[in-house]
Amino acid sequence: MSLNPADARFAAHLRTLLPEERIRAPEPRYLVDPRDIAHGQAGLVALPKTVEEVAVLIRAAGEARVGVIPYGGGTGLVGAQVMPEGPAPMVLSLERMSAIRAVYPEENVIIAEAGAILADVQAAAAAANRLFPLSLASEGSCRIGGNLATNAGGVNVLRYGNTRDLCLGLEAVLPDGSIWHGLTRLRKDNTGYDLRNLLVGAEGTLGVITAAALKLAPIPAGRGTALIAVQSPRAALDMLSLARDRLGEGISAFELIHRQGLEFLAEVLPQVRRPWANPPEWCVLIDVGLAQGLDPEQALTDLFEAAMERDLATDGLIAQNEAQAQEFWTVREHLPEANRKIGSVTSHDVSLPLSVLPDFIEDARAMVAEHGSFRINCFGHLGDGNLHFNLFPAAGRTRADYANVKDAVRAAIHDLVVRMGGSFSAEHGVGRAKVKDLERYGDPARLTALRAIKAALDPLGIMNPGAVLA
Repeated sequence: MSLNPADARFAAHLRTLLPEERIRAPEPRYLVDPRDIAHGQAGLVALPKTVEEVAVLIRAAGEARVGVIPYGGGTGLVGAQVMPEGPAPMVLSLERMSAIRAVYPEENVIIAEAGAILADVQAAAAAANRLFPLSLASEGSCRIGGNLATNAGGVNVLRYGNTRDLCLGLEAVLPDGSIWHGLTRLRKDNTGYDLRNLLVGAEGTLGVITAAALKLAPIPAGRGTALIAVQSPRAALDMLSLARDRLGEGISAFELIHRQGLEFLAEVLPQVRRPWANPPEWCVLIDVGLAQGLDPEQALTDLFEAAMERDLATDGLIAQNEAQAQEFWTVREHLPEANRKIGSVTSHDVSLPLSVLPDFIEDARAMVAEHGSFRINCFGHLGDGNLHFNLFPAAGRTRADYANVKDAVRAAIHDLVVRMGGSFSAEHGVGRAKVKDLERYGDPARLTALRAIKAALDPLGIMNPGAVLA
């Protein structure tokens, strides 16, 4: 792809500042989101190798008033990494900054550059007999800088928290091109405003994260995994309470899965082995990690029996080995891929107070039915209140058939979520796809503060323009 004259001049200027191979014409892979819904543009792509080179690029962009789109693994689902409108930006990819700089097992800390793939961070921790607990379906391609910029969630939030909770310190380049050397490994540093937590979750609108000091955890001595069929979402919630009473902090993940997701797997990913030939309406996937001397298989067996006694569960499968546990997780991790292959009418990443989740599922289903016939795949991280409530065309119909009701259904679901005390964005962020939602539902005082912070740190408005805030 060739550059237009203005972009070519800016690229030529950058090549006087950095090695020529750092600057290239944009490739299609940088300009589309994973669902092939959001499509962007770029004047050029920059691929720095050091934080100093990132600083050079940001300063040059500010001088030229060129927008900057920080780019990690490109796996974001709300369009923060693609800019469809306005002057063509510079895509700043961190993929060449992928080093694991240091591991401190005795401190439970790892320092990784922003371009490090999440699976590589996990592997480096494991090599030091430690666990980096952030776990996502996209962990083989997403990068830690993007995880931090979006405050990614995943399946282990119940026990270990979001990405923000796993971050001790950051190195970052601010919008004026200055470098913040904040790679502290301290657990306590009570010295004023928390710039770390301001940048985490900012989706590249306040600066570019280039490296992070991240928390590690001990590897649990025993791990157990079970798939348990439950009577209903309310029964699943009661079972979560029962599991917490029995296992405390030993529960790593507690995932809710609806039959529709398993049927989608059979339809478009038949190679994924399903746990039941005739799947139940609802089931939960439970992962536990227990201390030395505790038997996770027995603990899950006891939990299942107690759930049966309380009429919460109807069937159960407890993994007998690591291979079987991985089979169970393969099912869960392929649900998003099956969704993409089916093609949703509209998808919703929402969170709600735990106690109202069952009511939301029931009310949302009834409300959606008023707008037409849909296949609904409701699944997600029940343990932390995060559901993916996704609507798909009825059998024999296409997404185009729902063009006239898509926006109304989406708004109705988000209205319901907010009325019930929830959030329209649980773990995917705001990006560009949900800017109007933030304006519609955001607290006015908070929005004023967010805009003031943006104006103070990025007065030229070059950092990911149009993301998070209009």
